[in-house]
Amino acid sequence: MIKKKRALTATLVALGLIVASCGGDDAAPGEGTSVTMAKADWSTEDPNAYVAHLLLAELGYDVSDPKDLELGPANAYIAMAQGDADFWINSWYPGHNSWLANELPDGSLVGDHVSPVGEMMMAGGLQGYLITKSFAEEYGITSLDDFNSNADAIAAYDADDPDPGNGIADIYGCSESWTCDDIIQSQIAFSGWENIKQTIAGYDAMFAEAATKADAGEPAIVYTWTPSAYITQLRPGDNVLWLEVNDVIDDSNPLGAEGGEGYDQRPGTASIGADQCPGSEDGVCQLGWVAADIQVSANNDWLEANPAAAKLLELFKMSVIDVSLMNVEMAEGTAVLDLAQGWITDNRAQVDEWLEAARAAA
Repeated sequence: MIKKKRALTATLVALGLIVASCGGDDAAPGEGTSVTMAKADWSTEDPNAYVAHLLLAELGYDVSDPKDLELGPANAYIAMAQGDADFWINSWYPGHNSWLANELPDGSLVGDHVSPVGEMMMAGGLQGYLITKSFAEEYGITSLDDFNSNADAIAAYDADDPDPGNGIADIYGCSESWTCDDIIQSQIAFSGWENIKQTIAGYDAMFAEAATKADAGEPAIVYTWTPSAYITQLRPGDNVLWLEVNDVIDDSNPLGAEGGEGYDQRPGTASIGADQCPGSEDGVCQLGWVAADIQVSANNDWLEANPAAAKLLELFKMSVIDVSLMNVEMAEGTAVLDLAQGWITDNRAQVDEWLEAARAAA
């Protein structure tokens, strides 16, 4: 198991950013126990990660800096299953269910060793496709199906997309190995969008290019999600609109991908009005993505051996609004540790209830 030297916790204690353990084993049930925490290779859930890190430190655990083990889902679930990481807070279910179905060298499944824990942000991961508002209105586009069948719109988009002149609309998709890239590929096949192709590359660079185009009124279609600061730059109803998907992908796995049955996004709807999603009916927009449950996942043996940590992670919750606002502050240069400690201070009464329950479970 990866066990790096934990300098971060000691530094935070010295700076007064976390409470040093005191009062014996009841106050610090994690005393003497090292924890290897992984973090996703996207940054939008860094605030949650560091809140969890600091709270476990308050229980006395010696927790690694999450950035020391920054992984995509393909590697994170294997690491947790094999004991190279104890937990992370970055699971997006049901999309990540496919990783639990992967087989390990000993013939067991990842899901035999790794379990979701708690309800950190249930239905908090709103996902979908945004299109430049002026472009959508010019061509009467309210869904990706409209776009795929509109030859004039495809030609106008293709003229200046990531691969111009290939006769295909190359939309801004997802980073490779984040799972959303696989789901988008499967949705394209499932819907028969022969005139649409996903660009898979570094997400922040793709998003920046799409945002620049949207602000200039130029055609762009980009996948994005909440909680994030992205939604403050591409603003539905202002410079972009949400696109609908007529047929939400089911469990038929059109590309035969391993675990592809888990890409099912039904019902794929969200409560968004026609001002932000022109295809919306009675305030229901069919985005094509189920609102994901953002949860902790952890190694089962580690959970059993550390009941205080397990109880804390079971109770740990943060709101989409809080995390989105923290993302905005991160984008403006505020250190994530400062934001995490500020959140703990602002929510001290709730946090103390979680810590008390965790100590009682030890």
